[in-house]
This record gives sequence, C-alpha cells and structure tokens, in this order.
Amino acid sequence: MIALQALLDQGQVEALVRMYRLRPTAAEAKADLFGQAARRLAAGGTAPQAQVRAFFVPGRIEVLGKHTDYAGGRSLVAALEQGFCMVAVPRADAQVVVWAGQGEPARFALDPELVAAHGHWSNYPMTVVRRLARNFPSCRRGMELAFCSDLSPASGMSSSSALMVGTYLALAAFNQLEAEPRYQRQIRDQLELAAYLGTVENGQSFGELEGDRGVGTFGGSEDHTAILCSRAGHLGQFAYCPARFERYIPLPAGHLFAIGCSGVVAEKTGAAQELYNRASARARALVLAWQRGTGRAEQHLYPILHSGPGAAERLRQLLAVQQEGPFSPAELRDRLEHFIAENEEIALPAGEALDQGDLEHFGWLVDRSQELTETLLGNQVPQTVALARLAREGGAVAASAFGAGFGGSVWALVREEGAGAFLDQWARGYAGAFPAPSGAFFLSQAGPATFELAGEG
Repeated sequence: MIALQALLDQGQVEALVRMYRLRPTAAEAKADLFGQAARRLAAGGTAPQAQVRAFFVPGRIEVLGKHTDYAGGRSLVAALEQGFCMVAVPRADAQVVVWAGQGEPARFALDPELVAAHGHWSNYPMTVVRRLARNFPSCRRGMELAFCSDLSPASGMSSSSALMVGTYLALAAFNQLEAEPRYQRQIRDQLELAAYLGTVENGQSFGELEGDRGVGTFGGSEDHTAILCSRAGHLGQFAYCPARFERYIPLPAGHLFAIGCSGVVAEKTGAAQELYNRASARARALVLAWQRGTGRAEQHLYPILHSGPGAAERLRQLLAVQQEGPFSPAELRDRLEHFIAENEEIALPAGEALDQGDLEHFGWLVDRSQELTETLLGNQVPQTVALARLAREGGAVAASAFGAGFGGSVWALVREEGAGAFLDQWARGYAGAFPAPSGAFFLSQAGPATFELAGEG
C-alpha cells in the first residue's frame, strides 16, 4: 500500500513507475495520472495520510491470434505502456463508489443481485462487483476507487477488460480473497486468475465459481492474460481453454510499436457487440456440428482439430451436409478455415520467425493474417484495412488490425529510430484518406503487466 499524499509527489511516483521498465515519457504520463486519481479521492474526502492501493492496469496489443482464444487457440500478445492508473481506499460498508474523471461517480452496493447499467461504462465495474458478491459471500467490504486513463476507449486495446481487472484487484485486496478456501481451490496463479476474470466478463462458470451474467460478449481470456501476465520488452505466447503459457519472445532490439486508432469505435456494450458475438457464435456452431456428427464431446475448435488424423477434413464434410442453424455452410467453412490458418499456420511460425530475427518472414505472415481477417473472418472496416496498408507502405516491419474488430486499431512494428517521423507520416496518410472520424496515433514499447505501487508514508 501507499499513502494517498505520496501519490501527489510527481517525482517519487515517476521513479516508482520506472522500476517496471516503462520508458521515461510513459512513466511521466503515469505519474500524472496517478496524481489526478489521488486528487479525485482527496476531493471526495479521503485523508492525505490514508493508506490506499494504487494499480497500473495496461491495455494490450493482440499481435496475432484473431478470435482464437475462445476457441481454444493461441495468440501473441503484449501489454501497452498506456492504461489505467487506479487508486482505491476501503470503506467500512458494502458500498462501492467509482470516480471516472471529473464527473459524478457511479455508486452501487456489493450485492449479488446488483443490476448492472448495460450500455454505460459502469457496467464493467458493476459486473465485477456482482460476480464477486456471488462467488465469495464474505466479499462485502466496499471501496472508493478513482481512475484516470490514457487508453483510448472502444479502440480494440481492451480498455473495458482493463477496467474490470483493476476493479477486481482493488476489491480482492480489501476483502483478502486470496485467503478464501474457494479462491485457493480454483485460482493458483496469475494465469488462472486471468482465466477466471475472462469468465467474469463472458458470464461462464469457472470451476466451482458459478457463472452469472457478464457484460454481454462471448469472448475468452486473452485480454486478461495479456494484462496480468505480460513481460516488459517481450511478446507473450499463450493458449487458452484452459489457459496455458507457452513462451515469451523478446521484441527485436531497436523496435517498438506504433498504434493507429481508426476512430471507429468497437465498444463491447455498443453496436459492435452483435457483430463480435456473431463471430463467436460461428465458432460454437462448428463445435455443435462436430458433436452432432461424431458423437464426441470436444468443447472447442482446437481440441477438435487435434483429436486425430483427418479431423479437419471430417469437420469440413459435416459442414457440407449441415442444413439447420443460423449460419450457412459457407459461413461456417470460412470461420473454420480462418481458425486453422490463424492458429495453426500463422501464429506459431510467426513467433518462431520473430524469435529467430527473421523480420521479413514475420512481416509476410502478419500480412497473410491481415488478409484472411478481411476475407474469411470478415471483422474489418475500410479504415482498419487502410491503416494496415498505409503502415506497410510507410516502411513498417509488419502491421495488422487487432482486437475484436468492426472498428478499433492497427499496430505497426517499426524501428525506434525514426519512429516519430513514421507516426507523423502514417497519421497524415490516414487523415487524407479518412478526414472523419479522426484517428489517434502513439508509440509504445512492449510494456509490463499490471503492477501495484508501494511506498513509505
């Protein structure tokens, strides 16, 4: 823990943040955000000497692994240097107060029957509060939490998942959830915690921790894994359902990420939700077709495809004769072929190429991923397609859209020397093609996972 007044010391906080390998400019920005959040709590009545919890919760880049996690596949991910700076103080009652910026806070109770405000940002912390109140009956100590963020909302960088992770971390600390026998039986490390928080978001059960309504999207735990399990300066290679660590891959020396936000929002509680869920539903429809046609019990695409020789061809044959359901055989075939290519033919060899320093082959594989996302997965918009193309034309080693799709952002791997000039050129090219909505562009190293600040008095 750390005293609230210590968070108002810009230099002290910046030094603490830099311990986690953020670049100086990013550390300075985080210190400013922690100060803003601390002042918000102070204005609400928290004493300067009060001991608080202060978390940095990053957004994430999905380098490869488009819509693979909830199907049991793998992804390459990295944390951003941009994210949420969250400061929380416990209350003596079961009330939760969440301050976002300078507006009025959201107020609600740690109540298993809490009704979340769907369509509003408070849906995310309220969903966490409701689920924890249901899964852990002793979790009844509330808090006041203030957050500030330099992460663009609804831009494909997992701002909603980051807000949920931060809400969880503060409540779990104040209620000592890690000491709970139910917690200890189900959650043994950060990777399992990420998988649990994925189910908090999608509403599924996690072992004996019974599911509940989530935020309305049927995704996996990739976002939460990147947020909780990343390593500074590296990409993380993870697989899912169940969540499992595969390896860390160093980012090539002298390179960092340029991020271009299209300005087309892809909000999980908004218009993109139905489109996102449709991609997820097609993966579930493939599993149902397999189960009906074979009598087998595999629950996800990855174990289906690895269930034996010829499994992929058997599933293709089953799709050719399927006549029932909301999706045509062609739609399901496209979804299957995308998963096979992205998970089996692209993500794994791309990680190998990056690890071996073969940036040309890495770029070619990423180009193929982007192309198949447009033609088979169908979750791109003209703005993200243009951003990826413009980045490659501008000299990026590789570039691809990421996140749920239907808007959002594009990452580009670029040399650190000249990165500022690349970013300016990229932004000008995009503005020339799409004057509105305006995009946002910034640089980020592969950052650290979530961390908590600690200090004396």
